[in-house]
Amino acid sequence: MKIAIYGQSADKISKNIFLELLSISKSENIKILIEKKYNSVLLQKSKTSHVHKLFSSYEDLDSTVDLMITIGGDGTLLRSISFVRDLGIPIIGINTGRLGFLATLNQELLNIELKKILKGEFNVEERSLLEVNIDNNNDFSDFNFALNEVSVGRKNTTSMIEIKTTLNGEYLNTYWADGLIVSTPTGSTGYSLSCGGPIMTPSSQTFSITPIAPHNLNARPLVISDEIKIELSVEGREKSHLLSLDSRINSLKNNVKIKIKKANYKIKLASFKNNSFYKTLRSKLLWGEDRRNI
Repeated sequence: MKIAIYGQSADKISKNIFLELLSISKSENIKILIEKKYNSVLLQKSKTSHVHKLFSSYEDLDSTVDLMITIGGDGTLLRSISFVRDLGIPIIGINTGRLGFLATLNQELLNIELKKILKGEFNVEERSLLEVNIDNNNDFSDFNFALNEVSVGRKNTTSMIEIKTTLNGEYLNTYWADGLIVSTPTGSTGYSLSCGGPIMTPSSQTFSITPIAPHNLNARPLVISDEIKIELSVEGREKSHLLSLDSRINSLKNNVKIKIKKANYKIKLASFKNNSFYKTLRSKLLWGEDRRNI
């Protein structure tokens, strides 16, 4: 088995998890590849030296890699998709962050869970991606995809922006708001949820459009088929606005057409049989945790 490891932080918890992962991989005779920048961070923080193959981009990986393990929170897992892309490598996250809807491995049961992972005892679930195309703009040309959401927002101003929105070429609405979120089912438990958006199950084949602090209170979130092509165009008092693909942010000039659609490939997320989406909702959002249910 061959495993790629990606992380961003070398705090005490992350470092200990990494060293435990190395120890188990040696005993199970598993090949390890470590992301180059993460390896440098680990070497600076750890007195223990280790020699493994490194990768620094998508081009350094191929379909012979059986699994990508991320060490960190959901943001770390989201960043890892730029290495995996369309290679079909499953990703599983060890959560060292706070909530962890995507990075779900339990630190308390880490040794047991890691051994299961390294033996290939996990399920794989496919998740849809958003693809973004912007005319005459190369800011996201290297990787113009998002697993969670694509959002537009105001920049350098407290004034609202106007977001003209069309679906399959038909005008939907011009939102007066702080911004607008187009979310996948995977991202529906993230930024979109915090702005009042709906929770969508991973297999729902839908996207949601959620305004951020809309001026008109009757501008509600909308769930649409993931086959619909979305086009956004922003105006405002400032000459530019922000466009975000998951955690990657760039500035765009106003009135540029932002075209959003479902990508032609999916990301594979790995999990254990006992870690269902519904169980995650109950544990992370504390559903049912009410005095009246005790």
